[in-house]
Amino acid sequence: MSTGRRTLVATDIDGTLVPDGTLEVPAYTADVLRRLDAAGVAVVFVTGRPLRWMTGFWPHVGNHGMAIVANGAVTYDAHAQQIIALTGIEADDGLALSATISAELPGARFAIECADGIRLDPRYAARTAIAEAPRGPLREIWTDPAVKLLVRDPEVDAELLHGRITAIVGDAATVTWTMPGLVEISAAGVTKASALHALCERLGVSPAEVIAFGDMPNDIPMLSWAGTSYAMADAHPSVHEIADRTAPASADEGVAQVLEHLLAEV
Repeated sequence: MSTGRRTLVATDIDGTLVPDGTLEVPAYTADVLRRLDAAGVAVVFVTGRPLRWMTGFWPHVGNHGMAIVANGAVTYDAHAQQIIALTGIEADDGLALSATISAELPGARFAIECADGIRLDPRYAARTAIAEAPRGPLREIWTDPAVKLLVRDPEVDAELLHGRITAIVGDAATVTWTMPGLVEISAAGVTKASALHALCERLGVSPAEVIAFGDMPNDIPMLSWAGTSYAMADAHPSVHEIADRTAPASADEGVAQVLEHLLAEV
């Protein structure tokens, strides 16, 4: 965290910046983000969340205005309220991919996250919040590029599902997960790291100048790419294996605690 170089902070949201499912940024974290922005340190949210879950976070994006969502599939300009870059799974490719998965896992249920929201196959169990989402056979609802293909299978042990689907998909797409029992599939080559790399090139920031925070396997590419990486105290073991340092837990506003020290150096 040398003061002699420019710094960019890249942070996951759920389980990292805030506890899972939090709708707004806590006061202390919001204050630290505001002071960092005023000091000229860009803080970029890099999250698996779709655009529809970001409303409470847009006021905290900062002067640069950018956020990376959907595990790297979408880069969004919050000030202009427009998508800057989107790399999705096209319908033909996605239908073939889902058919391959279904052939091996007949109990698989699918949903697709598109820029305008989620769409569900008839068997996909929906929470109340998305019960009104479009529902139908994938061949009918897959009319736009999907930023994520979501897969559940109640017939496969939740802890094993990710490995099973990774073996089935191979290098045809990028497979990751943020919770047991739900697999998230992006287009081939799409990760948090790929999108952050593109954004940093645009901003003139090198990997060595990036400090990244995360807690789950979908954060590993970003943490591995960044010059300095932090695993949250309660992160998944695989994240601790690759991270340089450990931050306090999200419930303790650990990212803000670490960044408070950074503020003293800029």
